[in-house]
Amino acid sequence: MKSGLEALLEQVRERGHYGRRPEAARAVESVLDVLGAHLVGDDRSDLARLLPQQCGPLLTDGSPASEPLTPRAFVEAVAARDHGDFGEARRAVRAVLGIVADVADDALLRRILTQLPPGHAGLFGRMEPV
Repeated sequence: MKSGLEALLEQVRERGHYGRRPEAARAVESVLDVLGAHLVGDDRSDLARLLPQQCGPLLTDGSPASEPLTPRAFVEAVAARDHGDFGEARRAVRAVLGIVADVADDALLRRILTQLPPGHAGLFGRMEPV
């Protein structure tokens, strides 16, 4: 039986079409780190509780961002953090945030999207905020 982290990494590996688990782990780390910097208050701790324990600090321990990011700038921030290109970062963002959307209930996802500038719903695999 896979642990919560192993199961999450497997889901990211499948969604992101990564060949190896370390690539999926890097995607999780990069995306959750950037996301955590843009969430405040209970929303980021509520989300952290829904993910494997090892993911919590990625969301909650970082410094808050100085300004909100457009969806494109969010992907660029993941690329800059990971020294990857935009296409690779977009793949990571869609894989990880798609899983975040799956584990969060509609109310939490709505609160998360409210904290982000318009247009982020697509990064979570949603057409419109829930």
